[in-house]
Amino acid sequence: MISAPTMFGRQHVLPVISEFIAPYPLIRVRLLLSDRNADLVSDHVDLAVRIGDLADSSMVATRLGTMRIVACAHPALLAKYGEPQRPRDLAALPIIRIESPMPYRGWRFRAAEREDQLINLPPVLSVTTPESAADAARLGVGVARLLHYQALDGLRHGELRLLLENVEPDPAPVHLLYTARDLAPLKLRKFIDFAAPALRQALLRIAGAA
Repeated sequence: MISAPTMFGRQHVLPVISEFIAPYPLIRVRLLLSDRNADLVSDHVDLAVRIGDLADSSMVATRLGTMRIVACAHPALLAKYGEPQRPRDLAALPIIRIESPMPYRGWRFRAAEREDQLINLPPVLSVTTPESAADAARLGVGVARLLHYQALDGLRHGELRLLLENVEPDPAPVHLLYTARDLAPLKLRKFIDFAAPALRQALLRIAGAA
């Protein structure tokens, strides 16, 4: 079984799987799409795509690249409230928060010559998926903090504008995570060799997009 974040998996992992299995009609693949990080052992996951810092683990990680963490909003919302020039200016704008099992500590921004700053922003809307946060931001509900790929469609259609790009936090690392390679089945090793360069190219395309 392969695990990936829902939206990234649908947009980028599924096409790689489809291309990989096309010549092999007997291969069976199960793709688990979830924004919860699956436990590779208890959930019987052979390979996971992880976006974000990795916890200490006995698993093997293959680095694919990085993903920007962006703040964005609809242009009409910015026309109404004004575009924030500093992270603390966000307190004057409605905020969309994505609920997570992890404790909420605020939105992190990079600060010159000192520790990153955390801005605690009470939301006007809390949602449980990044897709919902992106949709709400595109409707002008508020400012959303998203991964770059989650905002791309809205950026391309002029429904979202990036904010505070000069103080974005460090981008999130992206990895393939799996058990020891020499213990993995041959078909899984072949898929890793096929998927890693394809997903690296996908990340480069995202980085070069709007």
